[in-house]
Amino acid sequence: MNKIVERLWGGIFKENPTFVLMLGMCPTLAVTTSAINGLGMGLTTTAVLILSNMLISMLRNIIPDKVRIPAFIVVIASFVTVMELLLEGFLPSLYNALGIYIPLIVVNCIILGRAEAFASKNGVILSIFDGIGMGIGFTIGLTTIGAFRELIGTGMIFSHQLMPNSYEPITIFILAPGAFFVLAGLTAIQNKIKMNKKRADGLIIQCDSSCISCPSISCEGKAVEGRIRKAKDNKASKRGLV
Repeated sequence: MNKIVERLWGGIFKENPTFVLMLGMCPTLAVTTSAINGLGMGLTTTAVLILSNMLISMLRNIIPDKVRIPAFIVVIASFVTVMELLLEGFLPSLYNALGIYIPLIVVNCIILGRAEAFASKNGVILSIFDGIGMGIGFTIGLTTIGAFRELIGTGMIFSHQLMPNSYEPITIFILAPGAFFVLAGLTAIQNKIKMNKKRADGLIIQCDSSCISCPSISCEGKAVEGRIRKAKDNKASKRGLV
């Protein structure tokens, strides 16, 4: 049970594909012009992740090592085709909005990476929950970015007007550069929260600029000073040899 919770927690927070691992940037930046697009792409990717992880885990002792990557791609492509046909049949508006990025799920590094790094080495149940955790994390990332871009760029979220009529939309946020702005801002906020938590837990000691007497082995300033000192020593030794 602890391993299942760990896979879910890891995919959503500790190893979030969007904000931590920085994987799947192509759909993240391209389709998040609105919250509904981000949610649709995230859920589609989640379904493919779960199904491909499950099947690859079931076949992990059958697939030869030499052809494992092509075999993984065939499995992933099969499930992507199924999802594409389902979206085209039942959600044509979302299918048209996502466009070419649906078949491109086949080469999404999140799915192939989890197949290679986890599903091919672990049991079926853990692989399924790994897919669920990573998929939910990816969906949260895409939906959050899409919501911010839609709100700032149009004044709406999920096509519901939230900003007053006097609000002047900042159109650049629903254009390509807006994706970079929002992703950078949300990642910076997340990193700030993590740093504050580490300081509160005593994992990071506030620097007093005295690196020589600093007790923290994780201090970046101390690490930089150590690298500079090592480079100087190497340079001095080379001169001595010459």
